[in-house]
Amino acid sequence: MNDWHYLTWQEIQQKVESGLTSALLPVGATEQHGPHLGCGVDTSIAEKTCHAVASNTETVLLPTLPYGCSIGHSKRWPGTLALQPKTLIDVVTEIGDWVYSAGIRKIFIINSHVTNFAPLRCALEMLRAKYDDIMIALINTPEISPRVRKSHFSDAEDWHANDAETSLMLAIDFNMVRPDKCSSSDDEDRTTNKVFAHPVNRTSSNGVTGSPSLATKAKGDSLFENMVEDLTQLINSGIEETPPLTASYFESVLEP
Repeated sequence: MNDWHYLTWQEIQQKVESGLTSALLPVGATEQHGPHLGCGVDTSIAEKTCHAVASNTETVLLPTLPYGCSIGHSKRWPGTLALQPKTLIDVVTEIGDWVYSAGIRKIFIINSHVTNFAPLRCALEMLRAKYDDIMIALINTPEISPRVRKSHFSDAEDWHANDAETSLMLAIDFNMVRPDKCSSSDDEDRTTNKVFAHPVNRTSSNGVTGSPSLATKAKGDSLFENMVEDLTQLINSGIEETPPLTASYFESVLEP
């Protein structure tokens, strides 16, 4: 597999010269996931999903970012290690600069933490405006496809450490789970019909939103299989994609 972590500079250069154009950047988070799950859930989902997808696609797998914008989880529960949005923007744009310098022209940012989306979108905008020939996709793992979304949102709209995430961990990273605490960790979604976006300390009693008591390994196996299959299809489509038009970002239609 094309894993940047293990490749030498000569091997990366050879792959690019042989036609490799695309890279996967898994972005996770380190944050509390209730009494029953470890703090690395989001990172584990991003890394393991991308590792499987990289084996099925002509892409290079970049090292996983284990920190994200998790400031909404508050300091009520220990375990969260969060970056400010502006920090995550800077980190991802600077990674993009170096990936571009290596000859990669398509970057798929695979994000497994919901509130990473806004800073990652900002990074996308900044890189796209800097390099005329770069293409960047931002894909959230819970919304890879309709069937993947349905599984994630089945027990709560504002879910966290819920049935889906617990089932995934039972399937792909069992050491993340405390099975004896799953049945007692359910907590309701208190965000329905709210106008404001409240931090987790004001929406959850234990850091969970949803029903981890419903989780099973069989559900996790099925969900992970769907995630890998559907993301592989998206990545392969993206590798073949070209811009609808070829106009330069930097050339004005106005005459000097």
